Amino acid sequence: MIGFVKGQIEDISEGNVVIDTGGIGYNVKISAGTMAQLPGLGEEVKLYTYTCVREDMFSLYGFLSRDDLEIFKKLILVNGIGPKGGLAVLSVMSADDLRFAILSGDGAAISKAPGIGKKTAERIILDLKDKVSLEDTMAYRQMQQPGSAQEGIQGQARNEAVEALTALGYSASQALRAVKEVSAEEGADVETILKLALKNMF
Repeated sequence: MIGFVKGQIEDISEGNVVIDTGGIGYNVKISAGTMAQLPGLGEEVKLYTYTCVREDMFSLYGFLSRDDLEIFKKLILVNGIGPKGGLAVLSVMSADDLRFAILSGDGAAISKAPGIGKKTAERIILDLKDKVSLEDTMAYRQMQQPGSAQEGIQGQARNEAVEALTALGYSASQALRAVKEVSAEEGADVETILKLALKNMF
């Protein structure tokens, strides 16, 4: 119903922000992760929103990126999660971290969210494993869309390092996570990136 809310931040409290859109203040529910990234009071912000309508409630849930909104919409489709549970998960991990956890079957990481137990985390992994992919992650997109020619060469080297790690038996999400942790200054060629990425595995 409401695609986004753009305006000045009137008030910030735990789990909620009030956005003044020109005389109307919208209460928007947010995760702890979103709250930490918000600018200060009086600053302008744009939140992509999900509208939840029930018999006794009309609520907006806001996110700083479309990516966070899309993963939230997938999360709340899982039986027993709901908007509150979705925000709880995104309060302890980013959209990319959640995808990595789902793809690698890391239920322990997901269950760190308040109110999300081991069984619920396993249900999230089971239900969403076929609905998320490595190609959806921001890290993967950044590697695929380098800016300068030098970045292009390094991006290709990183892709080859990821392929080499998966050939060694690591999952795609584990490989990408390890390569992502290698800084541009540390690794410029495939061999160096691969060695440093393997260290990150342990």
